Amino acid sequence: MKEELKLIQYPRKSGEKYNLDFMSLENAKKVQAFHASFPVYKETPLVSLKETAGLLGVENIYVKDESYRFGLNAFKVLGGSYAIGNYLAGKLGKSISEMPYEQLISEDVKRELGDITFVTATDGNHGRGVAWTAGRLGQKAVVYMPKGSAKERLNNIQAEGAEASITDLNYDEAVRLANSQAEEKGWVMVQDTAWEGYEDIPEWIMQGYGTMGYEAYVKLPEKPTHIFLQAGVGSMAGAVTGFFAGIYGEDRPIITIVEPNKADCIFRTAREADGRLHFVTGAMDTIMAGLACGEPCSIGWNVLRDYADNFISCPDYMAAQGMRILGNPAMGDNRVIAGESGAAAFGCVTEILRNPQYADVKEKLGLNEKSRVLFFNTEGDTDRENYRSIVWDGAYKRS
Repeated sequence: MKEELKLIQYPRKSGEKYNLDFMSLENAKKVQAFHASFPVYKETPLVSLKETAGLLGVENIYVKDESYRFGLNAFKVLGGSYAIGNYLAGKLGKSISEMPYEQLISEDVKRELGDITFVTATDGNHGRGVAWTAGRLGQKAVVYMPKGSAKERLNNIQAEGAEASITDLNYDEAVRLANSQAEEKGWVMVQDTAWEGYEDIPEWIMQGYGTMGYEAYVKLPEKPTHIFLQAGVGSMAGAVTGFFAGIYGEDRPIITIVEPNKADCIFRTAREADGRLHFVTGAMDTIMAGLACGEPCSIGWNVLRDYADNFISCPDYMAAQGMRILGNPAMGDNRVIAGESGAAAFGCVTEILRNPQYADVKEKLGLNEKSRVLFFNTEGDTDRENYRSIVWDGAYKRS
């Protein structure tokens, strides 16, 4: 079956909506202060692609480039580190504000905490962030990866000292494996997928992602008219949506969520609109490995349901196109190295803007010459072999 772009629009909801206090500006500042306590902390760039925007027919494009985050080439460490920090602070009877990095690595704290093993499932970036954090805090990490995960991503996780392996399971099955091991062995599950009885850590992870939104907010020279966010389980998309919706209220930018056709659980949940989460099962063999998730995060969906405006399911070739354009922007713009998932939303929008076939979608999204569009490049070339195949060899072209 030929892949195609599909769009669902939600009218802006009035009345009672999901409480966004956990993603408030005040909380974002607290989270950013924790991240800033790490010696390797440095704000990631907010890139203006003004010349590229002109070629595409919009006023400006901004890309928050997370390929520079903590030297790990992806944003995911923001969530894992904050969740682990919060968990350890709680074990000590402290607040996270009392436990910056230097405190957490102290010998006294290590003696009081003892040995703790953190476990997670990942296609690569989240697991590497968990492994990196656990290693620096003197703890252990066990990481399960779904079938088809890139060997480079596995090696990167193992290089951080974690016990890591590629399973024969899909992503959601790997999550269940990690959770069963946590329950059986007394390990601590660190996952951004929430379910009944497991909500604190996913919420902390979402708050951790808020640092990315906060940094972008304070550096933006103008308010964006549009924000496009790629989604896997929807925790990052929910976090950034919640942050900006909390700041701007009813005057918030138009927010659109983008997923791969082959793993569009948020899109399906939005389409059915029946109060239940809708899953995607099977292999989910999209190139957007970081978005190949079939079961939405309940907290993320609650935010998106009430504050996102549009939901898009898009073909793989659009993500590949986004990688090429970001790596080869118009003359005068800085290039951005984006992996398949990091380029997903950007690539989708470039196709909408360039292809007359999607003129009606462009109009429905309100994209025009006055649009100022914000994107988040959530990963760099974390699978370099595949990056070269797409960018050099032209893999995943429009069929």
